[in-house]
Amino acid sequence: MDARQEALRRAYGHAARWLASLDGRPVPARASVEEIVDALGAELPDGPSPPSDVVDLLATACEPGLTAFPGGRFYGFVIGGTEPAALAADWLVSAWDQNCVMRAVSPAYAAAEDIAAAWLLDLLGLPGGSAVGFTTGAMMANFTCIAAGRDAVLRRAGRDVARDGLAGGPAVRVLVGEDRHMTVDLALRYLGLGRPEPVAADGQGRIVPQALRDALAAGGGSPTIVVLQAGDIHSGAFDPFAETIRTARTSDAWVHVDGAFGLWAAASPHYAHLTAGCSEADSWATDAHKTLNVPYDCGLAVVRDPSALRAAMGKRGDYLIQHDEGDPTDKVPELSRRGRAFTVWAALRSLGRSGVADLVERLCRHAGAFATGIAGIDGVRVVNDVVFTQVCAEFGSDERTERVLARLLADGTAWISGSTWRGRRVMRISVSNWSTTDEDVSRTLAAIRRACAD
Repeated sequence: MDARQEALRRAYGHAARWLASLDGRPVPARASVEEIVDALGAELPDGPSPPSDVVDLLATACEPGLTAFPGGRFYGFVIGGTEPAALAADWLVSAWDQNCVMRAVSPAYAAAEDIAAAWLLDLLGLPGGSAVGFTTGAMMANFTCIAAGRDAVLRRAGRDVARDGLAGGPAVRVLVGEDRHMTVDLALRYLGLGRPEPVAADGQGRIVPQALRDALAAGGGSPTIVVLQAGDIHSGAFDPFAETIRTARTSDAWVHVDGAFGLWAAASPHYAHLTAGCSEADSWATDAHKTLNVPYDCGLAVVRDPSALRAAMGKRGDYLIQHDEGDPTDKVPELSRRGRAFTVWAALRSLGRSGVADLVERLCRHAGAFATGIAGIDGVRVVNDVVFTQVCAEFGSDERTERVLARLLADGTAWISGSTWRGRRVMRISVSNWSTTDEDVSRTLAAIRRACAD
């Protein structure tokens, strides 16, 4: 057996043991950064080492410092697991080692991206023919979509950003709900647009339509982008899309929807009502590595007008072999990039339409079970309307909430993180993993009850 084959064999063994351990292992990591550094060895060796020995060292040294993100009892952030077909496809992505830039260079990737993009638009109820770019995550998907919107609204005002830049041009207003995700602000900073203008939100984080109407009216005709939200990070709430998008249209604003995990509600007949009217926007951002459960990293940037996206992201190079129809790289910021669409294709092909709907509905059912179980604990209150996959609870005081969270992490049964929402410390449960079972929910609720015992 040659060195590569043996290294791959060892890696498979370690990966299989890791996955098999998820049900019984504590969810939090058991070793510190310093301990892992000592185990890996901080000094660069003078000479080479056998690849299989390197794989063994990496796996055994790092295993105690791994958090069981792929397991069914991690609820700390909106982090999905990895659906089996997508995991296997990702191994192929690494072995194939395609730089998925141009149709002419990797036609296999371009074909998978074309098919996966069409399936995504269909499942998410978005306009057919929209451009779909495969980014690192929802942050860069927001960046990509808002870049297309920035350039489009400035073109309407007579400014060519690609030629003239932003300096000396009209200011672009960006209106956001006051409970938007921080990655929207980060994308705006990267794009040179500065801080957005917050618009009032209701008690569940939904933008208030009248407040948006008033903010638009005060703009004096300035180029404007409105950012809406499908799935508040705390409550899971969805903005009232039909009314707010209709209002934004009266000001000729570009409308972008940040739907990192919530946009997938559209794939379920039972939850699609949450996204009603969303398809009338100009662009949408979501993650495949959240609700769809493909491996990290995979975001999706969708723009209704492909020419607007290509104008913002397209690249020219004398040495490139560019296609008249455009290339994968024309829809994202990166030039060098791995084959993210292969894993999305695999997940969608494996699950099918009904499987994606079932996945969404199962996550929501588990969230509902958490809400019911937590509400039955004395002195505990669920503070959000549980409409999708997010549950927030407080335990009588900020101090007690922090104490319960610390006990939960020490217990190790599950990982649940805290947050501050509406001025109170809360436990925030995000149900995102395809492998979470009813038993996982029951075990976690039992751990929460133990942590509440004073």
